[in-house]
Amino acid sequence: MEYRDYMVRATAADAQIRAFAITSRNLVEEARKIHDLSPICSAALGRLMSGALMMGDMLKNDKDALTITIEGDGPIGGLLATVNNKGQVKGYVRNNQVALPNNEGGHLNVGGAVGNGTLTVTRDLGLKDPYVGTIQLLSGEIADDLTCYFVESEQIPSSVGLGVLVKNDFSIMEAGGFIVQLMPGATEEVISKLEGNIQGMKSVTDILREGKTPEELLELVLNGFDYEITDNMPVEFHCGCDRDRVERALILLGKKELEDLASEGEDVEIKCHFCGKAYSFTPDNLKQMMPKAK
Repeated sequence: MEYRDYMVRATAADAQIRAFAITSRNLVEEARKIHDLSPICSAALGRLMSGALMMGDMLKNDKDALTITIEGDGPIGGLLATVNNKGQVKGYVRNNQVALPNNEGGHLNVGGAVGNGTLTVTRDLGLKDPYVGTIQLLSGEIADDLTCYFVESEQIPSSVGLGVLVKNDFSIMEAGGFIVQLMPGATEEVISKLEGNIQGMKSVTDILREGKTPEELLELVLNGFDYEITDNMPVEFHCGCDRDRVERALILLGKKELEDLASEGEDVEIKCHFCGKAYSFTPDNLKQMMPKAK
């Protein structure tokens, strides 16, 4: 059976629980190649993008967007992922070649690479101001931090599990995870049964290593519950940058800045943070933009 990146959504226990699961190996591998990531950076960004995609599936409207930004004092510096509700994600890390010894559990030390700092979720719902929620990082391991975000910022009891497995040649072997949330009015019985399931599970990395699908991952999380899979969506790394967008960004720099750049007499190259694509503008191009700038 051919592998594909996709995400499923489910409800369980008469809508007292909602759950998401994802497999994302190809898109994490694409990000690894674009950004030339070390294994720790692949694991960090892969976890963040997988979590962001599942959170993107909670967005209501097609124009809504969600961005998760992590700022830490560890060597990675920071990382960011942006998603829509169509299963498209893009992201980058600030320092792409971080290497550290494995943590005590023998896993890639993502928490050490991220360090202490903040996690910020920005939801752009097309309103005048976006919704922004920020928490202090709990561990820098990303799944713990997203779990903490849901509880602190959104008051939704949640459990997030994320994992990325990297091969010896640094390519991605497996990536994915789950988010499970208790809805208002969940009974004590449902809560304790779900907690028992999650505590009894192996790590997401070990489950992914067995080649489990998102459906099989949800089977483990929702063991013993009546549940229904309500959505199945392909996911992908997608940037969507183009020359027009970059030009608009340059115009926002203002007339004075454009004049200064043009007067240097050399082409200006702007590289997209997310996909690495380069856009070149001649001094004449910059002069043509000046009437539109303030």
